[in-house]
Amino acid sequence: MNELAPIIKLGNLVLRQKAIWVENIQEEKIQNLIDELIISVAQTNGVGIAAPQVAASYRLFIVASRPNIRYPHAPEMQPTAMINPQIIAHSSEIVKDWEGCLSVPRIRGLVPRYQTIEIEYTDRNGNLQKQELTDFVARIFQHEYDHLEGLVFLDRVENNNDLISEEEYQKLVIGN
Repeated sequence: MNELAPIIKLGNLVLRQKAIWVENIQEEKIQNLIDELIISVAQTNGVGIAAPQVAASYRLFIVASRPNIRYPHAPEMQPTAMINPQIIAHSSEIVKDWEGCLSVPRIRGLVPRYQTIEIEYTDRNGNLQKQELTDFVARIFQHEYDHLEGLVFLDRVENNNDLISEEEYQKLVIGN
């Protein structure tokens, strides 16, 4: 089994940098980074992880929605590497929902996000993909995309009253 990549935390300067474009997807270090991120998101009960969260400032993230202790109602999908992703269109409808982040532990926030987005990205085999994402998976994409822009979910929270501890979130929202 590969080693878990250490996830950097808020305060590390890499989280506030704009990530660089991936030029050569087939490069061994990029392919290894994809594998490392897939392992990390699975082992940390995440539903997504961006390369900057492991101090690799590349425009690359994994969307890996699945039910787990942190997101018990998440839809099931295969981990998907999204390289040089872009949002090419979005709905006018914005929905607030709870988000957490592996780089901002023990805090959740109500974050406004577009309900539906049209995206494009290059997959790990170098193929351009276009699709429409909605609801929770659209939220994951937008959250991870923010990491590529040097943003964290706290930057999108509209009011400090929309912040809650992970412990209270588990009790009040999840019911654990």
